[in-house]
Amino acid sequence: MFPFGFFRAFGGSRFSARVAAAGIAGALLLASSMPGAQAHEGHDHGSGETIAGALAPRVAARSDIFDLVGILRGDRLVIYLDRAATNEPVTTADIAVTIGDAADPVNTEWGADGTYALTSPQFKTAGPIELVFSITGDAGEDLLAGTLTVPGEAAAAPGGSTIGTLRTWLTSLVSPMWQMVLLAIATAGLALYGTYFLLRRYFAQATAFALMAVAGGGLLFETARGAGSDPAVRPAASGATIIDSPRRQPDGHAFVPKPTQRLLDVRTEQLAPQTAQRAVSLIGRIIADPNSTSLVQSINGGRVMAPDGGLPRIGQAVRKGDLLARIEPTLPQADRTTILEKLGEVEQLIAVAEARLRRIRALVEKAVAPQSQLVDAEAEMEGLRKRRQVLLEIRVEPEALRAQTSGVIAAARVVPGQVVQAQDVLFQVVDPKSLWVEALVYGEIDPAGLGHATATVSGRPPLKLRFQGFSHALQQHASIVQFVVEDPPPNLGIGLPVNVIATSGEPVTALIVPKDAVVRSANGEAILWRHEAPELFEPRPVRTAPFDATRVIIAAGAAKGDRVVIRASDLVNQVR
Repeated sequence: MFPFGFFRAFGGSRFSARVAAAGIAGALLLASSMPGAQAHEGHDHGSGETIAGALAPRVAARSDIFDLVGILRGDRLVIYLDRAATNEPVTTADIAVTIGDAADPVNTEWGADGTYALTSPQFKTAGPIELVFSITGDAGEDLLAGTLTVPGEAAAAPGGSTIGTLRTWLTSLVSPMWQMVLLAIATAGLALYGTYFLLRRYFAQATAFALMAVAGGGLLFETARGAGSDPAVRPAASGATIIDSPRRQPDGHAFVPKPTQRLLDVRTEQLAPQTAQRAVSLIGRIIADPNSTSLVQSINGGRVMAPDGGLPRIGQAVRKGDLLARIEPTLPQADRTTILEKLGEVEQLIAVAEARLRRIRALVEKAVAPQSQLVDAEAEMEGLRKRRQVLLEIRVEPEALRAQTSGVIAAARVVPGQVVQAQDVLFQVVDPKSLWVEALVYGEIDPAGLGHATATVSGRPPLKLRFQGFSHALQQHASIVQFVVEDPPPNLGIGLPVNVIATSGEPVTALIVPKDAVVRSANGEAILWRHEAPELFEPRPVRTAPFDATRVIIAAGAAKGDRVVIRASDLVNQVR
């Protein structure tokens, strides 16, 4: 048979060393071309990796003035320049870049989105490239250096380009299914020939073909596993899909690319000790200024009557003395009877007095009676008419309710025709520009030692307060402290609960940050996000103490000089 005749031709001892060497070399060649022998996507098996996953090649540099990040897209390098202390974008600088050993630097171009761009054919060459950035402008002058590593199979391992090119060429000739068929046939043939050499006691040749059969089996397994996976999630080794998105590292650090930082408007601050007074938190509520508010009530009660312009509505502006409503008095039946009897008596007296006045006037005209009798009769008549007028007004004259202060209607609790009782609060008039805060202070705090204060309301800007005074009489084991709200917003309501932060005690020196900078981690502890690198943030557990409505004192967990996130820290905390 042909195979056995073929093996007799070269199976002698003269060819055994050459065949063994060729077999071992072929096995090593096949093993080196296996996908499992190469580095996985997005990992560097050399130096320790810091960011897992597929990222665009980048260069980063930092100084006391600037943070610089360059992201490579093809042969175009996009540069992001920020202030190191605040992470604020610098968009008006001039950047000159020296690439490698080039003698002359290359000027970057300004971008409409606040970035700088540089295009060079050297960025197409795989391997590390040394870059030197010369920065000038209003924000300062600086010189930064960094290394940009351009990915490529040539940089992965020596001689890898030849094997990769050959493997890519072979892969392009046949489909994955035919690759598995051919690998299966080749593996079976190698195993058969290895068995033949083993039976003939050609151990060197048998070992070589056994190694090649094992390598072929490995290639068959890797090819079958790759063909069965989802092509959408199996990028090629030389053209991986770049996913430049925020992610949380295994050690808890958050990687946030510079484009995302610009989108989230991330801002930082370098911690430095500040001298300030400690603050206490009080429970309070908004009240009206007693000198600028009024309650409109009826003295006697009765039926509500609307004025000509109608009853005032809530929020309507009124002036002092404006008519708000009329109250028609309601009298008991006994009182009505008494008034009618009195009115009847007065009417009768008026009739008698009129008849007597007519007689006296006629006698005076004839000079029979003196003039004094006429004067007395007229005075008596005038008094009776006034008594009748008083009785008539008691029956029909309504009570007028007028505003006692200028402001707006804060409460209106009447409708036309409603019967109200005496001293019922019908309207409340307040001045929205004159409001106070009333807070409760318990025994462990000296009310006389309270100083600068602010109040926080959910969903509203903080309110600046001015200390007004406190009561020496306890109410429910607490002292009442009142503050004046300076420049209150127009939509602030009476009775709204607030949280008052007031300074108290001796000044202290501590690290003070905005309250929004402190967020809660997954286990509930308070943390600060430290800006460790231009695109890397480290969570720092901290202990805080209240300072005012917008800031807190960092009692432990952070040190002077740390750059921490003070804006959008909650968004950085959500990176997973």
